[in-house]
Order: sequence, then C-alpha cells, then structure tokens
Amino acid sequence: MYDYVHYHSQIHEVLGIARGNAEVRFGGKKGRTLSLKAGDVAVLPAGTGHQCLSASDDFLVVGAYPPFGTYDECRSKDQHSDALATIPKVGRPRKDPAYGSQGPLLKSWKR
Repeated sequence: MYDYVHYHSQIHEVLGIARGNAEVRFGGKKGRTLSLKAGDVAVLPAGTGHQCLSASDDFLVVGAYPPFGTYDECRSKDQHSDALATIPKVGRPRKDPAYGSQGPLLKSWKR
C-alpha cells in the first residue's frame, strides 16, 4: 500500500492484511485513520482515497480487483473532474470478496 493518497476511479478494490499491522487513512487527506492488522479486510468502493501512514516491518497487504473494470491510479487534482464522471459508472460488485455471492457486502451495497 502506498504512502501517498490515491484512489481508483474505474474499479473497486479489496485489501487483505496478510501479516503485520498498519495505520491507514481512508477517505483522503481529511479521512479517517484506522488500525489494520493481519486478518482484516477492507473493501474500497471506487473513488475511496487511501494511504498507508505507518506500518510494521513485517506488514504485508494483498490488493485485489474485480475481473471486470479498468485499473487506474488517481493522485493529481487534474484527474479529479474525470474521476467524478467515471466513479458513479463503476458497477456494484458481483460477489462479496470475503464471503462470496451471499455475503453481507451485497446486502448493504446500494445499487
């Protein structure tokens, strides 16, 4: 996970913490900082800014993306207006990345 704020405007992301721990800010520079540890899973809808603020030496995170969509990495202000147009077009995930087709994510994710 990068130490700078970034987001994806054309695809959702899931982060699985495989080892160690980290302080991660979600929601951009004014977002919320959470402590993540091995076993945690974070689902980031397209457009969710995220940044690793600090991490243990053994920190290992696995990032994954749906099989459909286009990976992009947005960081600059000049990407913002285009991102505002593409984020709402990213479809609802077909499966909950942790629990599959009947997982709780799909029940709470509004269409």
